[in-house]
Amino acid sequence: MTHPCLSCGACCASFRVDFSVYESEENGGRVPRGLIEAVTDFTCRMRGTDHARPRCAALTGKVGEQAACGIYEWRPSPCREFAAGSDACNRVRLRHGLPALERGLL
Repeated sequence: MTHPCLSCGACCASFRVDFSVYESEENGGRVPRGLIEAVTDFTCRMRGTDHARPRCAALTGKVGEQAACGIYEWRPSPCREFAAGSDACNRVRLRHGLPALERGLL
């Protein structure tokens, strides 16, 4: 079975993604600097996630059809902590016209 996130991407097109500057490549982390916008001296944001219609600059493909994170191995902590099949996941899937995932699926 193909992982449902690879045909989804709804979370990457729904939330503002803020994280510590220490996760950025210029401060010893791994998130590429070209995908980051400064927020404060201590916080940065994934480019594209603060728009009225958010879409992370690292999202590739089309939401609901074929989607992937272009920096999956280097994604920031909020993305690592987001749980597929969680209540938040299912809310954004529904917002994008996708069915909720069954509990216990992942």
